[in-house]
Amino acid sequence: MLARTRFVLLLVVAAVLAVLSFSLQFLHIIPVSPVGDERSPGKNRKRVPPVLHTEPPVLDPIKEAYAYCNIPNRTERGWEGHSPADYELLSVQVMIRHGDRYPLYAIPKTKRPAVDCMLVPYRSPSHPLLATFINHMSWGGRGRWDPTLSALPRLPSHSMCEMGELTQTGIVQHLRNGQLLRDAYMKRHRLLRPGWTARQLYVESTGKSRTLQSGLALLYGLLPDFDWAEVLVQHQASTLFCGAHCDCPARNRYLEEEQRRQYRLRVADTELDRTYADMARMVGVAPRQLRAANPVDSLTCHLCHGLSFPCTAQGCLSPRQLAIIKRQQLEDEEDRRRQGLYHRYALLAAHPFLNRTAGCMLRAAEGRDGGEALAVFSAHDVTLVPLLSALGLAKARFPRFAARLVFELWRIPPQPRQEDGSSERQRLFVRILYDGEDVTFQTAFCQSRERHPGQPLCPFDNFLSFVRRDMFRTLNATSYQEACHRRPV
Repeated sequence: MLARTRFVLLLVVAAVLAVLSFSLQFLHIIPVSPVGDERSPGKNRKRVPPVLHTEPPVLDPIKEAYAYCNIPNRTERGWEGHSPADYELLSVQVMIRHGDRYPLYAIPKTKRPAVDCMLVPYRSPSHPLLATFINHMSWGGRGRWDPTLSALPRLPSHSMCEMGELTQTGIVQHLRNGQLLRDAYMKRHRLLRPGWTARQLYVESTGKSRTLQSGLALLYGLLPDFDWAEVLVQHQASTLFCGAHCDCPARNRYLEEEQRRQYRLRVADTELDRTYADMARMVGVAPRQLRAANPVDSLTCHLCHGLSFPCTAQGCLSPRQLAIIKRQQLEDEEDRRRQGLYHRYALLAAHPFLNRTAGCMLRAAEGRDGGEALAVFSAHDVTLVPLLSALGLAKARFPRFAARLVFELWRIPPQPRQEDGSSERQRLFVRILYDGEDVTFQTAFCQSRERHPGQPLCPFDNFLSFVRRDMFRTLNATSYQEACHRRPV
């Protein structure tokens, strides 16, 4: 009897629990399916879209440092030379930053990074053209050189690199750049045909061996075994490539204001200050002396070449310290974009080169002298950064080793019902590429133009108007001379 009573009681409890569970599910107090896989219970129920987080990703300082190294990558490709089949390529202007180099500064009381700057074809990183490049440079005496450049070595040659010397990695980076541009411009478009002369090629470099050697490496990758007799390498005294138009007092004032902004941002960064103090204590010098040695330059060399960071009896410098310095540099770049002081400097710093580029393109289109089909300019980060800013490419990554900025001029076939007069100019289009990426429609002069498959390029007149007039509007001026020499209010 007792057993039967217990059995009946269990049946009653089970029935109550079943009813309760059904009620809770019906009222949606508990879920009937996993939360991550909810379905709409009916076809007519409106689906609520998920909330998307659109905050920009936080940049990883160490990852950005590796990107800056630009370790040679055999799979890298670029968009240079791509166009509709019936477009004619008229002119290409290439501005490069020198390749990987040894640090310009040494960290006090530490061993310098052990990097061999001798060129050895069987040592990594290498390139199929490296051995013949080394041999070809030995015949450089046959070339025509600006006197300032003729005294510089055409190859890096020290088993223990000197300060600022180009490394084998730097040579390989530009042999690869040259090879990429050869595939794009020589094989696909035959920009320079067999029998080309010095009138069709222009090469210019600053007076540093690392820029000269980088330019020669790129030229050899582009034109293997080129004829030295047809090459004239010009010297550019200014890192801004401003030639005879470097006198610009307003540009210098804007730069001084920008440097004060940088200083204020740095001194307000307490984590950066503590990091420099810790590093100074490890190497046994005053923090001011360590800052003056720009340790990020040397630490980046260790990172790029896979070397252990410097150590002393007090401890070892670390990737974390490099990350903090790089983090502050990234924040400085963002603050620079917001404040706009640097952009005003950049407009005046970049104008002479951009004006020369536009003029050369116009002469090339008209078949006049001084319109070279190919021009190569070998420069520095302080050359490319203002160019990128002036073009409106504010969010472009800081120029890595062997960065390249390319200006292409194209002519499209005659269009039906095209009017006379300015019709020839209307057939000219430009494209701007940065490290192989097409950034034309990110530029200030073509940003507002809608890109469509039928016309993937930007009218040359947009670029010409920007260089000759529009870029001075920010400075409340109508010309370069007016903007440069206007007295401050």
